[in-house]
Amino acid sequence: MSPSLQFSRNDPLRKNTMAILIVDDSPDQHLLLRSLLTKAGHGDILAAESAKAAFAALNLDGSDLTTPIDLILMDVLMPELDGVSACRQVKSRVHLRDIPVIMVTAKNDLSNLKEAFAAGAMDYINKPVNSVELLARVSSALALKHEMDCRKERERELQRSNDELQRALKEVKVLRGLIPICASCKKIRNDGGFWQQLEEYLCDHSEAEFSHGLCQPCVKKLYPGVYPD
Repeated sequence: MSPSLQFSRNDPLRKNTMAILIVDDSPDQHLLLRSLLTKAGHGDILAAESAKAAFAALNLDGSDLTTPIDLILMDVLMPELDGVSACRQVKSRVHLRDIPVIMVTAKNDLSNLKEAFAAGAMDYINKPVNSVELLARVSSALALKHEMDCRKERERELQRSNDELQRALKEVKVLRGLIPICASCKKIRNDGGFWQQLEEYLCDHSEAEFSHGLCQPCVKKLYPGVYPD
């Protein structure tokens, strides 16, 4: 495992928790945010010390278009790639677009806030971090992510139902309209203008299968000695 990426996944109820990724180049800030979040009951916390490490945790350009992350706390001022640019890259990926990003910054001027929101951030927190503000914003962001996940699951379930219905409809062949039948030989004229035997036509236009036998009147006609009137 990369030394720049630290995982805290000891919660046995992992599937019932929501994961938070802290992206900050300051180890002290990692410890502070982790401590506040852990005390509030958030058990699934990851930390990355750079945007590059965060991209690895998020599987930004990987073949697996899934991620275990539900919320990102992103520092604005970081070496190599700043938080606003990193946020912009995250939001450019379809499989990461719904992850809320909260910017954590020591700067609160209007221009930086506009730039962060334009990059796709949903909220911001000023340094030094206030625990009440942090937990309130994190709670709101996770509630939003949970609702989006539920909506997407409902949409997937609806799509699965629609796909099953379409497959079922493709398997159903129904004869409709006027079918021209010869009054003498009982052949049917198909769409190409050719005359087909009844069973051949039905095989081409339905899922029916045939079992051949003789009806009682035909048996008497063909074998009068066996079945007398």
